[in-house]
Amino acid sequence: MVAELPKEIMMQINKAAKMLQAAKSVCVLTGAGVSAESGIPTFRDKQTGLWENYRAEDLANPAAFKANPDFVWGWYQWRRQQVIDKKPNPAHLALAQWQKSAANTGIHFTLITQNVDDLHEQAGSDVSHLHGRLWQNRCSCCQNLSKQSPNPSENAKQALDNNLVYCEICGGLLRPDIVWFGEALPKNEWQIAESAAAACDVFMSVGTSSLVFPAAGLAGIAQQHGAKIIEINPHPTPNTIVDVTIAAPAGRALPLLFEQLQGI
Repeated sequence: MVAELPKEIMMQINKAAKMLQAAKSVCVLTGAGVSAESGIPTFRDKQTGLWENYRAEDLANPAAFKANPDFVWGWYQWRRQQVIDKKPNPAHLALAQWQKSAANTGIHFTLITQNVDDLHEQAGSDVSHLHGRLWQNRCSCCQNLSKQSPNPSENAKQALDNNLVYCEICGGLLRPDIVWFGEALPKNEWQIAESAAAACDVFMSVGTSSLVFPAAGLAGIAQQHGAKIIEINPHPTPNTIVDVTIAAPAGRALPLLFEQLQGI
């Protein structure tokens, strides 16, 4: 039994559960708030240490990498170091359980994330990454992909040093496989997201402000095709298309919501 939230929030969770119980297709979008509950700083948090005088926008862009690849690469190695020991929280685990349960009962469940960490995967989910993957690199020239192991047992010190890495195929510089400012979202992942939003009966936004486009437009796509919209966010954003707002942290609300679904 998961500890309950205040009565007003529980009423919204119950309402959402009944809405979801009737759904044959569900699309869930997660954002930075979900990872923040595992201790991962959000992209907008103030930089620290060597990076405190820089905005993320000044580092996460192609021009910055071209001008000073060592510096940008070092920043991403630092970011990787910040998340290397982070583990899935109850929100990640509840979504993984829900996805597995949906597969067993014939419900179409699509999980999409704006987060670049691998906590959904660690929890056991199949997830589509709209903004890329922190633990994956790609060549800045030929776009060849390569993994960078986040496992401390696999010589993390060597994996996270600041030396630039070069492509084994063409010799070009490797860069993090992250969508930088000024770059388009990955075509395949965006098509998955658009299709899932257009086809779902219920679209749920979790831990994201619904203000970062184009991902924020997915709720609108879902609503235009007749879906109900649920938002889970301790600080809900003004959005007239939301049908149910659960003003609570995802790590508290999602386990309760899944528990309610199991009990209906």
